[in-house]
Amino acid sequence: MRIPRFKAAPGEEAGCYHCISRVVEKRHAFEKREREKFRALLQEYAAFCGVEVLTWCILSNHFHLLIRVPKKPATPPPIEALIERLNHLSSSALSAAAAQQLVERFRAAGQEGPVEELRERLWAQMYDLSQFMKLLKQRFSQWFNRVHDREGTLWEGRFRSTLVEANSPALATVAAYIDLNPIRAGLAKDPKDYRWCGYAEAVASNASAQKGLADALGVGVDAVLPEYRKWLFRQGEEREGTDAQGRPLRKGFNRERMLKVLEEGGELPRTEYLRLRIRYMVDGAVLGSREYVDSVFNRHRDWFGARRTSGARPVRGVSGLALSCLRDLRVRVAR
Repeated sequence: MRIPRFKAAPGEEAGCYHCISRVVEKRHAFEKREREKFRALLQEYAAFCGVEVLTWCILSNHFHLLIRVPKKPATPPPIEALIERLNHLSSSALSAAAAQQLVERFRAAGQEGPVEELRERLWAQMYDLSQFMKLLKQRFSQWFNRVHDREGTLWEGRFRSTLVEANSPALATVAAYIDLNPIRAGLAKDPKDYRWCGYAEAVASNASAQKGLADALGVGVDAVLPEYRKWLFRQGEEREGTDAQGRPLRKGFNRERMLKVLEEGGELPRTEYLRLRIRYMVDGAVLGSREYVDSVFNRHRDWFGARRTSGARPVRGVSGLALSCLRDLRVRVAR
């Protein structure tokens, strides 16, 4: 049975989502060229669909996105404004010039019906998480199959999404989790050195990337780079202890390096170190304060059995932050 996605309440100004999608059979399809292409398409379709990318990370066989989808206006703009959005796309079935010519031809013939149909078709692709992900993944698949002379699906089923409370510690926590993926995977020693993540792009002076991280962390753009770096290193401390081969149980920054980064930033952390098992970021379904999770549960009460009397479940293993999720996950605390 296909499970419906949790979406932001109709009255909310925007919904924030952590999205993940994997390559079929977990193949390592993303080499340097593929990551650059996906990065370019991500920016194009975000601009076209009107969504905001807060941060992102592309790995060898999957990607993570933290997306904010603004509330869709009740009335679509004029057709000309929608056609202008097509200019954001480097390649599409219908270019802005071709769409404008089509509209002019219809109007010259006194046919407003086809113009309105085109307007509705373009409008349906905007301010919608599922449409954005569908367009992005389809377009990348088409490019990938053409370049690699292959056919068939590239992706492993539907993308997974977790609804994340906006303007909350949950949003900053998920952002850090995404940008720390290269460290956990052993692909870089510092997230700023991993080219295909939002933090590295922000360090490289990309204004859009800096704004996304500032919004996730809840600070001004002028302060985001040092503040987010301190946040990353607090969240990225390696798990103490080693396995049978002498490797850290969880790759990350050793305590000495983490404290050095904090001291260089001029401030010590006010919160204790946050240690979450990854499943909360991926499988929690909804993440935020108890009140927020309960509100989502109440809106979707008929999705749950009669024995379920409440929505929020405490996120275990968190010190200093009162986070809840919708699913009662069994976790081990990293010490």
